[in-house]
Amino acid sequence: MLLVENTANNLGVTISGDYHDFEGLYEALHMVVSDDEYLSAARIRVLGVCYDIRHALMGNRDYTFVPNGLTHEIKKHQKVVAADKNVYLKINVLWPEILFVLFALNTFSLTYGKELTKERYAFDLLTNAKLIWDPTYTEVRKFQAAIAAGIKNTVTEHAYPRILNTMNRRSAGVEGYFTQYIDLLNHNFIELSAEKRLKNISIVAKRIVEKNNEYRQLEDDIRESARIHACSVDEIQLNLTYPEKMEW
Repeated sequence: MLLVENTANNLGVTISGDYHDFEGLYEALHMVVSDDEYLSAARIRVLGVCYDIRHALMGNRDYTFVPNGLTHEIKKHQKVVAADKNVYLKINVLWPEILFVLFALNTFSLTYGKELTKERYAFDLLTNAKLIWDPTYTEVRKFQAAIAAGIKNTVTEHAYPRILNTMNRRSAGVEGYFTQYIDLLNHNFIELSAEKRLKNISIVAKRIVEKNNEYRQLEDDIRESARIHACSVDEIQLNLTYPEKMEW
């Protein structure tokens, strides 16, 4: 079972699950992300989470032990000798990053569904037999549900429905998104105190979706830099420094 939980210092979330949870999620995310050029920047951000998942599967990330339900009484009754805890793999993702991934997966799930079913309208996807039990689609939606549960358990009762409504607007998507803005949000979020981070989660979600003046100005600056250097806008990187070790 995938779990998404706020970290101790409100810097991001810890995603945890057993080997099969991570393996299934890794494969599903790779399957659902489109290679459409207008989604290339968003695709890279989702694959960034895949990178950490892959390293967790290779044993290069943290882990924890969770109860598996095998109590002393059950083991005695069944006459088995077994551990009473399972190993769960763990990765950490910054709050702005995971909020963007949550948002981007709406677009990728819709694109995947349309390609699979050949349906044009989102409403028809919900009842299409090819999609409704498709393992890739349901795995991604399960991941989104786990992230949503993590948000709900972190923010206030009033903030959660606002975030939910903001990130699920029909007109909002990540086509052509300048994801350098997520780098900026990550950097600024790290600079906040633990208390301010908690209060800013809903603000960050709103900024990601609504593309405010700060986003528009950054977009203009990146376009100009790409013109000057005769390169793609995706090749322009912001001059930001991240701490070598983060206090999650």
